[in-house]
Amino acid sequence: MANESTCANSSAVTGVTRAAAVKEHARLQGFDACGVAAAGPADPGGKLREWLERGYHADMDWLARTSAIRLDVREKLPGAASVVVVARNYYKPAPPEAQGQDRTVPLPSSEATGAVARYAWGRDYHRVMAKPLKRLAAYIDTLEPGAQSYASIDSGPVLERTWAERAGVGWVGKNSLILRRDMGSWFCLGAIITTARLEPDHPTPGYCGSCRLCIDACPTGAIVEESVVDARRCISYHTIENRENIPQSVGSRMGGWVFGCDICQEVCPWNRKTPVSDEPDFEPRPGQAAPDLKELAQSDEDAFRARFSGSPLMRAKHAGMVRNARIAIQNVEQAEPGR
Repeated sequence: MANESTCANSSAVTGVTRAAAVKEHARLQGFDACGVAAAGPADPGGKLREWLERGYHADMDWLARTSAIRLDVREKLPGAASVVVVARNYYKPAPPEAQGQDRTVPLPSSEATGAVARYAWGRDYHRVMAKPLKRLAAYIDTLEPGAQSYASIDSGPVLERTWAERAGVGWVGKNSLILRRDMGSWFCLGAIITTARLEPDHPTPGYCGSCRLCIDACPTGAIVEESVVDARRCISYHTIENRENIPQSVGSRMGGWVFGCDICQEVCPWNRKTPVSDEPDFEPRPGQAAPDLKELAQSDEDAFRARFSGSPLMRAKHAGMVRNARIAIQNVEQAEPGR
């Protein structure tokens, strides 16, 4: 019995030591936060299934097709023991062309610019985070003989927000985003599924309290209940993922948004004192935070690619961005006095 106890204690110490080493290596790779969770079923309460059954995923059918893997990371990586989650602050102050703009209502047509979600002002965050995350995964593989890891930056079948909450990286806010007291929600997440055994962290308690500013501020009512978003009403979904026509019920409330939407984040009290990111690749590119609407609406595909290559705006494709710009122009004209 004494020998078994000694071995168990030794194993626990090793797990703690490994987790601490992973967090230090994550810091050296430039990540602003790192936490560890024990691998296992991700949704024992059936929230994902209910969300899908309600049709809240709109036409993002891949979410349903990969739901079994999302529900248990061990389906993606057999033998997975731990999930490491990292966060990278992307907050940058608004450039002059976007300062003072009411993001819900476009500027007059003489100076009309579109609104773009803050994370998309600079280089594509997938490209910014990919190499550091892979280096961290490779380091984790050295901590245990035969260890294997799988890294994902919201492009793989991983419920990053669920794991971020379990790993103590933050809590799920009422707008469904992960929040931290030191960074608000202005950060990107990355996850590493690994067979390495790491001591898990404790989940972070929520600090939203009775606040519902994000719910009340959503112009389309997409936050249908606390922490639940109906993509069919969401401006971010329609301006990025929707390849078809945008419903009038959403388009008329989009204001000047042409890529994504930050309204629920901009009103969040936890986002009032977010430190500025030290990542130069997140610096706003000229004209990307507030693109000229008429220029965007009239652009051809070659000009679009030349201007936005390597940025998140490529996700919406040229046709989607032209569509979004035209809707924003209509909103401008309808908002102008005398029209």
